[in-house]
Amino acid sequence: MVETWDDVRLIADGFERVYVELEWYDGPRVGLAAIDGKPHYFDGYGQYFGDEADVFRVWPASPAAVEREREQWALYVSWNERHGEGTAQPDYPGQSGIDARYDELDALLAPHRQVPDGAARLVGELRHCGTGHHVEGTGYWFRWRPST
Repeated sequence: MVETWDDVRLIADGFERVYVELEWYDGPRVGLAAIDGKPHYFDGYGQYFGDEADVFRVWPASPAAVEREREQWALYVSWNERHGEGTAQPDYPGQSGIDARYDELDALLAPHRQVPDGAARLVGELRHCGTGHHVEGTGYWFRWRPST
């Protein structure tokens, strides 16, 4: 069983919120999270290069990108809630052609999601808060430290 923590304990222990999950494969791989209190993209370095699974490439996200990411995430969370209730179509909005605004945001965000040269490498320690996906963020948080 996975142990969960509340927000107060997570913050006290140095963990920061994950705002948006863009990719999950045996754990979070790509998304948007707070690092030192500021929004950053993260990309699971280990998944693609055979290194440790908890090493991520990270880079700052612009305010405009954060606003659009949060808007797209809200569209996904709304679909996910309806899907859980059995009132949504089975195809989620991330599949092209399902939701025009979601698709538009994908196109606008594509350049921001590209890992830039010189992206920092950090280790992300994962903790679950047990709340699932909601507009404020995901059901897990990260504590970040430099990669050795």
